[in-house]
Amino acid sequence: MDQVNDSVVTEFVLLGLAKSLEMKIFLFLFFSLFYIGIIVGNFFVVFTVYFDPHLHSPMYILLANLSLIDLGLSSTTVPRMISDLFTDCKVISFHSCMTQMFFIHVMGGVEMVLLIAMAYDRYTAICKPLHYQTIMNFKMCMLLVVAAWVIGMIHALSQFIFVINLPFCGPSDVGSFYCDFPRVIKLACMDSYRLEFVVTANSGFISLGTFFFLSASYIFILVTVRQHSSSDLSKAFFTLSAHISVVVMFFTPCIFLYVWPFPTKSLDTFFAIVDFVVTPILNPAIYTLRNKDMKSAIRRLYIYRAESM
Repeated sequence: MDQVNDSVVTEFVLLGLAKSLEMKIFLFLFFSLFYIGIIVGNFFVVFTVYFDPHLHSPMYILLANLSLIDLGLSSTTVPRMISDLFTDCKVISFHSCMTQMFFIHVMGGVEMVLLIAMAYDRYTAICKPLHYQTIMNFKMCMLLVVAAWVIGMIHALSQFIFVINLPFCGPSDVGSFYCDFPRVIKLACMDSYRLEFVVTANSGFISLGTFFFLSASYIFILVTVRQHSSSDLSKAFFTLSAHISVVVMFFTPCIFLYVWPFPTKSLDTFFAIVDFVVTPILNPAIYTLRNKDMKSAIRRLYIYRAESM
């Protein structure tokens, strides 16, 4: 990377989240508790899906992968957020900043595709139940997971290759508590308008388009169910409500951060915290508390553990 970029700037300055000691202590406890919850909750989902044979189906394999991505996305920023709270000089090296941006967009891209795959899985299960086992078999599930990682890597690399070659000679204030492509591009010593538009199109419009596509797909599923049997509509809506909640929580911050034309620092910080701290802990909670199969699996694990003691 040293050979790729000969920038004068070797480190970037990050934004502090709080000034008063009381607020720093509050945020430290808040982030620490939530991050522990993210680790425990998401690993618990993965553990439950892996060890319970009843959950070895495409939907839960995709859910386990979503939990791993949520854990990875949160781990790119939250540990540093916690460590920077009581640090006077909040700086991040050029290499660390580039690495953080890259993995944020890899994880974000993978999660986007996984949510589409989960929507397709629900569409097949609800609208084509007789063909579900044929369409959503193990091979198709693995193909969707691999495709998610490939698309996530392409999504991140398509921006990273341009940003890593930009000249940075000052200023070095990112204006946020983490590094991200739009903010770092603005610090380049060149006219970056076109590149900023490309990044916005890559991250923002893709997020917006995917959100509308997923929303339309869930509406289509509910309309299809209602046409066949109005009595099954409430059941289908209850099944899809967890997926809809996760989609809304994931895409709302993304759309605001990359598409909203009138950003403010306070709202930008709020939505970024929601994306990195709140959503990754709510996802496992939503899927475990609102899913009968997951609750049954948890009870089986509890009974098995009690009998083995």
